[in-house]
Amino acid sequence: MDSRMPHASVEASAQPLTDEVLGSLRDSFRGALIRPADPAYDQARRVWNASVDRFPSVVARCSGTADVVAAVRFARDNGLEVAVRGGGHSVTGHGTLDGGIVIDLSPMGGVRVDPDARRAWAQGGAVLGQLDHEAALHGLATTAGTVSHTGVGGLTLGGGYGFLARSRGLACDNLASVEIVTADGEVLIASETRNEDLFWGIRGGGGNFGVVTSFEFRLHPSPPVVSTGDQFFDAADGMAPLRALAAFAADMPRELTTNAGAVTVKPEWEMPDLTVGSAMLVISWVYLGSLASGRRIAEPLYGAGRPRVEMAEEMSYIRLQSLADTSQRQGIRRYWRGSLATTLSDAGLEAFLARGTAPGDPAPLWNGELVSLGGAIGDVGEDDTAYSGRDAAFDVLSLCSWEDPAEDAQRLAGARHYADTMIPFTSPRAYVNSLENEGEARVRAAYGPAKYDRLVALKRRYDPGNLFRRNQNVAP
Repeated sequence: MDSRMPHASVEASAQPLTDEVLGSLRDSFRGALIRPADPAYDQARRVWNASVDRFPSVVARCSGTADVVAAVRFARDNGLEVAVRGGGHSVTGHGTLDGGIVIDLSPMGGVRVDPDARRAWAQGGAVLGQLDHEAALHGLATTAGTVSHTGVGGLTLGGGYGFLARSRGLACDNLASVEIVTADGEVLIASETRNEDLFWGIRGGGGNFGVVTSFEFRLHPSPPVVSTGDQFFDAADGMAPLRALAAFAADMPRELTTNAGAVTVKPEWEMPDLTVGSAMLVISWVYLGSLASGRRIAEPLYGAGRPRVEMAEEMSYIRLQSLADTSQRQGIRRYWRGSLATTLSDAGLEAFLARGTAPGDPAPLWNGELVSLGGAIGDVGEDDTAYSGRDAAFDVLSLCSWEDPAEDAQRLAGARHYADTMIPFTSPRAYVNSLENEGEARVRAAYGPAKYDRLVALKRRYDPGNLFRRNQNVAP
């Protein structure tokens, strides 16, 4: 899963980072500079996806914005390739590299909340659980992802959807301002009234324009309770429930989010009513309210088939936000790729359920997800931010996770083939956080030509040397 993105005018340095070379950075850096000979190096270089195993020349663990400025200027002056890491959750490994410098924001994890103004300020290395936790103290929340150890930065810069997105908009839609360090080491504030062009670009344009060291979010009242429901169907009986979900998604209340999973039962699920290794369809919903209300509103998802297992639960929003933490823990090998879809025909639903296999094949080692979008996401104009595809109803994902490196070739080939089979049923538009490293043409298609050209113009202004290229890159 190494990057295949083209390098532009800033080339990786062939010069080793000797004590003498690194001395100019040490003089202006308060955090830790971790090199291959240091005992902490092996831990410092690791990222969430165990498939990504890279060896930077130095990991610069930044203590604050001044350290970020120093690291950016040092990299630029010494021709070093740069990776920027917040939570380290990039499945494609954009937060690390071989050689070069990792600008590690993880020590910068502070969050501050002003409950009267309904604002939160999160440093660039904060993770979603920290933001959720501090906001919840005041009965507040903002759109975040669904795994609490995901970095605030990477999620938000790509757009950022989660259980609040259909009612409150994307994470990037809830941004009020950012502090960002650009390629020349300048510290800027970007908002709707300051550096507006840059503010447009960072809301969906990823890390192309600099290192965001602080995010200011608008907060909203948090739901007192939330509820969830799941139905497990044999894959052979899955089409009727899928049709019910696709029909319901077009007009369902904004407080409801749905997910369809084409999955293979794993032993660690410990569900005795399901056969390990069998193919299943899981129809899930999350409602921002009580279980009784959620079950009533989700009624159109019931009755289209006879599930093998059915369950439902009421819980706090904070607990909901950490439900997936164990299954999404660090140290597992991972892959995913996705595209957006405005509608899904029967043929598209059948392809989703088949997962790239033929009738009679054993249950595959990779999964599919249909994540519902829409609602408040579409309230923002398509051209108001860099995020693209606001008319989409679903993010359509092919994904898998495993532990044995010997399975890499089989897992990746199968999951990629599955993603390819969904291309005829999806849009060229894509949530950039769901893309593989597929090159410039795919990134252009994900944004659309007009929006991509606008991003290129911004890149020429703020990063003409393409210092920040380890991302879904917009080359200047």
